[in-house]
Formats: sequence, structure tokens, C-alpha cells
Amino acid sequence: MNIAIITGAAGLIGSESVNFFSEKFDLIVGIDNNMRKYFFGDNASTEWSKQKLIDTVANYKHFDIDIRNYSEVEKVFAEYGKDIKLVIHTAAQPSHDWAANEPFTDFTVNANGTLNMLEATRKFCEKAVFIFTSTNKVYGDTPNYLPLVELDKRWEIAENHNYYKAGIDENMSIDQSKHSLFGASKVAADVMAQEYGKYFNMNVGVFRGGCLTGPNHSGTQLHGFLSYLMKCAVTGTHYTVFGYKGKQVRDNIHSWDLINMFWHFYQNPRQGEVYNAGGGRFSNCSMTEAIEICEKITGKKMNYSYSESNRIGDHIWYISDLTKFKTHYPQWHWKYNLDDILVQIYNGFISR
Repeated sequence: MNIAIITGAAGLIGSESVNFFSEKFDLIVGIDNNMRKYFFGDNASTEWSKQKLIDTVANYKHFDIDIRNYSEVEKVFAEYGKDIKLVIHTAAQPSHDWAANEPFTDFTVNANGTLNMLEATRKFCEKAVFIFTSTNKVYGDTPNYLPLVELDKRWEIAENHNYYKAGIDENMSIDQSKHSLFGASKVAADVMAQEYGKYFNMNVGVFRGGCLTGPNHSGTQLHGFLSYLMKCAVTGTHYTVFGYKGKQVRDNIHSWDLINMFWHFYQNPRQGEVYNAGGGRFSNCSMTEAIEICEKITGKKMNYSYSESNRIGDHIWYISDLTKFKTHYPQWHWKYNLDDILVQIYNGFISR
């Protein structure tokens, strides 16, 4: 029997993973206790997503447990043992703003929770493929010191700086920078995941995501850039643009495209490998450009204002360079561009 365990199963990446891998595995075991509601309030609850999975995915089994509780995690792994072939760990506290309010909660969820998942995998199914969703915030604010130029609607890398033309690769230092407490807790988890791969020769892949997005995202002001932006565009809710003249750039990858990266890695895994994962040069935008696209799709002017204060540790310009992953897995390519993503998010909101 082939079993996949997915944490954060009702979240954006988790739910996409459940749907994707349910057609490839005998059983999908989901772990999610809806801490997103605790982090961001009722509007961010993933209860609707959990129920949808239970109702529509026949081979899905849900466990409402906290990944910080190792004894509960261990029970799940002990039940299925070596039939577990894949572990996708997406559960996290995902906001660098929120982390400063409860550092212990942030660190124990992100770092201790990841350690629990890694150790349970080593103990009960050491040959399984373990995929960890890290973040580009492990690089801290180092990207802000790249030579950037201000254009009409965005910041961009200077034309004579050829190394980062394709984006930021995995060789950028994660040291000596301001990460936010969230970034620091994810660094701890990121390095621990690498270590389990390299030290114990386990099949571990670490994916440092840019803006992960899609129609299943329960976006809030503190997390879920495109989803929350479109929600505000649809509802007329006020949106605040924080700093950098609204020209800060993000690359955006559809959740399906990221899960497809996981699938390629699963079929030919490596030990403790790290990949940047985002929309790259294929799918990216500035805040200003994203607002214009939302207005075009909805046919309404957005209700927004600008604040000079940027978020601590926020990136001015971040585009992922996926050269390493595409070299290792040349059959992979993006399926959804930025317009595809925003139209899907819009359709998702108006159909709920």
C-alpha cells in the first residue's frame, strides 16, 4: 500500500497536494488543526477546505492534531509505518508580522513541528520522500542590497548586473541579515531538513517558496498577497500598500505548479537538496501592477491607500531563479501565469 502524509492539509499547498496525489496514492493522510484561524481570525479559517476534502476525496483521512505534539504525530506514523512513501510538510505559521507577537508559538510550530515530522519519518518510514515547504524569507533582507533601479511601476535589477538577471538562486547567503522572527524559525527548520537528508541519507527536498498562491488560498492582510488583494478588489475592502512606493516585486507560483515540482522530485529524489520555487521570470509583478490587473479583472477601482512604512524584513525585489530545479528536472515547466492565477482566484471568490 502506498500512503502519503500531508501536513497543513486544508491550507493552500496542503489541499492542492491532497487533490494532486490522491490520484497517485492508495491513501492520503491529512494533518491539520486549523491553526490558521488562530493566527489570522475567522476569515482565514480553513474549515471549509477541510470539509471539502473529506466530502470529495474518497481516499482521504483527516487527523485534527497539532504537529508540536510529538506523541500524537508518532501515533499517526506508527499506524501506517513503512507503507508511508511520501511526506509533504506544509504546516506552518506563515507571517513574519504575526511571529513578533508570539515568538514561542511561531518557533515551536515552524521549527519544533518540522523536527517532529522529520524524526517520525526517520523512525517509521526512513525510505520515504520528505518534502519541506520552506520560504524565501530564509535569505532575510539580503536581496534588498542588490543593485536595484526604480522603473515606472516596479523595482528591477540593474541592467549591468547579469548574475541575478534570472532571479535569486540558492547560492545567496542566509547569514548576516534581518530575517524577521518568522524567517529565523524557518531557517532553523530549513537547515534541520537539509541535515536529515545529508546526515541520515534521507530523501529530503527543501523548497524555498516565493509567493505561493491559487484559488484555494484563505488570504488575509498578514499572509496571502494575491488572494487577499483580490478579495479586497471584489468586496471593496480597504487595502494598504506598505512602503517601497508600491513598486515591490514578487514572483508568484500557482499551487498546482509547486505540487508538480514535488511530484518530479518524488520520482527522482535527492538527499537534502534545496530549491528556490516561485514564478521566476515567467510569473511576477509589482504591487502596483497587481492592483491594475485586479481592477481590470473585476471592472472596479480598488479602495486602497499607501503607507510609507514598509514591513520589517520585507523584500523590495524578489524573483526566484529556478535554473537548478529545471536542470535537475528538465521535464517540469510552469502551467499557470500571473493572469491565469488572478482570474482563478477571482472566480473562486465569486463562486463561494
